[in-house]
Amino acid sequence: MKRIAGRFAVLGLALALSACAQAPAPEGVFDPNEAGNRRTFAFNQNLDRAVLSPASTAYGEGLPPGVRRGVSNFSDNASLPGTVVNKLLQGELEDAVHNAIRFGFNSTVGLLGIFDVATDIGLEERDTDFGETLHRWGFAEGRYVVLPVFGPSTERDAAGIAVDFVLNPLSYVVPSPESNVLPVANVVSRLGDRYEFGGTVDAVLHEGEDPYTSARLFYLDARRYELGVEVAEDDLYDLYEEAYE
Repeated sequence: MKRIAGRFAVLGLALALSACAQAPAPEGVFDPNEAGNRRTFAFNQNLDRAVLSPASTAYGEGLPPGVRRGVSNFSDNASLPGTVVNKLLQGELEDAVHNAIRFGFNSTVGLLGIFDVATDIGLEERDTDFGETLHRWGFAEGRYVVLPVFGPSTERDAAGIAVDFVLNPLSYVVPSPESNVLPVANVVSRLGDRYEFGGTVDAVLHEGEDPYTSARLFYLDARRYELGVEVAEDDLYDLYEEAYE
């Protein structure tokens, strides 16, 4: 397994070194499979109403804020090695070292990351993911897609989500069954996020005349801003006009 991980890392580095093209700037909304995406969106709405929202409420009201924060901190810390790998693949050595030091500090002094002591001394997380890595390598955004459970995405970011599952070195270092704690903590942390930002999630996912269009707008706008994509004012206007026409 370690040999496979090593080969994957070498392949990724080779791709990073060979890719020098700038990702083309996206224009407006490219959603050719809107009918299928709407069906998946409706599935996610029903799943949220029936399972995720009640579970997040039970979790949020059943545990004190300090415990929920500790779980979230632990989950964030466990994901940092994957972030370090992505920063290396992007050629961001300084950010990779910064995140590695943060991980080491929180994993020791912060008791496996339960306490975020690194942020208090200026070692905040410099977040990224493999979707951003693909963007840096010059891959286009692709079609807009809605993933079951995960929600709004693009072809590029959907591929990034899949790769991020196997990119974290902790997945190969931590033995079983202890390694199962990592995905469980991530799921529980997501429930905490659903509870903390419930009002916003409900507004986007369930309210308004056309929640699908609103969710698509907010995702594309936020993601492009996060990646530093310069979107022409006309394209940005078109996004909002389509959402609220």
